[in-house]
Amino acid sequence: MVTDRGLEVLRAIVQDYVASSEPVGSKSIVERHSFGVSAATIRNDMALLEEAELIVAPHTSSGRIPTDKGYRVFVDRLQGMQPLSPAQRQAIARFLGEADDLDDVMARSVRLLSQLTNQVALAQYPSVAKARVRRIEVVQLAQSRLLLVVILDSGRVEQRTVDAGQQLEATDAQAIGRALDDAVGGKPTTEAEGALVAVVDGAAPAVATATQRLVAALGEVLEPTAGDRLVIAGASHLVRGAADMGSLTLVLEAIEEQVTLLRLFGEMDAEERSVATRIGREMTHGLEETSIVTGAYGAGGHEAGRVGVLGPTRMDYASNMAAVRAVARYLTRLLDDEER
Repeated sequence: MVTDRGLEVLRAIVQDYVASSEPVGSKSIVERHSFGVSAATIRNDMALLEEAELIVAPHTSSGRIPTDKGYRVFVDRLQGMQPLSPAQRQAIARFLGEADDLDDVMARSVRLLSQLTNQVALAQYPSVAKARVRRIEVVQLAQSRLLLVVILDSGRVEQRTVDAGQQLEATDAQAIGRALDDAVGGKPTTEAEGALVAVVDGAAPAVATATQRLVAALGEVLEPTAGDRLVIAGASHLVRGAADMGSLTLVLEAIEEQVTLLRLFGEMDAEERSVATRIGREMTHGLEETSIVTGAYGAGGHEAGRVGVLGPTRMDYASNMAAVRAVARYLTRLLDDEER
C-alpha cells in the first residue's frame, strides 16, 4: 500500500522528471527535496510505487519515471493550480481585449495559450448546439435574393445568401425576418426546429416559397454540428516533444482532421470540473502517448466550448492547467461582455 509519504515521493518524481526529462533516483530525491529520511527509505517508497504501477524503470536505468497511472494520481491530488502572475493575467486581459471579433478572439486565445505553455493550443469554436439564438435578420439584396443573418449568444454570426424562388417586396423580406426572429429569438438552438415548422405552416401564400427556403437555410445554420471546428496554434511545439510522443504522424493527423479531437472535447464536457484532463492511454486513436488539458468557456451563463493544450504526457500539468483555466475565464468574460 502506498503511504502518504510515498505519494509525496511520487510528486517529487513527476516534478523532477518533467523538469529534466531524466529518470529520477532515490539519491537525487533526497538531495532536492526535504523528506528528512535516508535514500534507503526513499527506495522502499519507490518500490511500493512501482508495485502499484505508478512508476517504472525505463530500460536498464536505475532511476524511475511516472507511468500514465502515476501522472493521473499526481493530477488528481493537485491541491491547487499554480496561479498565474499578475503580469501574466494582465497580458491575457490586454491581448484578448484587443480582439476585433470572434474569429480574432479565438485566434488570439490559442496563440496566447501556446506561448504560455509551450504546447499545442486548441480552442473549440463556440458550439451551435450549446447556443441560443440572439437575433435573426433578413436583408433583401434583390427582388429574389435574400441575405439571412443569424446571430448567436456565443458571438457567432452566420450569413447565408438565399434564392427566394419568387419576387418579393422589401416589406415582405422584413416581415419574414420578423416572423423568424419572433419564432426562435432567445431560444436554444436545439428548440428551433419545431418553431420553424410553425413559421412555414403559418406563412401567407404570397411569401410561402421564400419562407420555406429561408427556413431551410436557417435549419442548416442551426444544425447542432454546423461549423464545428478547432482553432489551433503552436504545432511546432510537437517537434520539441517528439521524443516523448512516439509517432508524430498520428498526432499530426488528429490535429489536421480534427474529428477525433472534437469528439474528445465532447466527451470532456461531461466532467464537472473547471479543468479536465486526459492522460496517455486514457486517449485513443493514436494519441495514447499524449495528454490533453481543457477548460470550458461560456457565454450567456452556459458552456459554449472548450479551450486547451495538447502535448506529451511529460508536461507541467500544474502550470498548464492554470493557464488553460485563466484563458477560459477571460474568454467567458469577453463573450459575456459582448452579449451585454
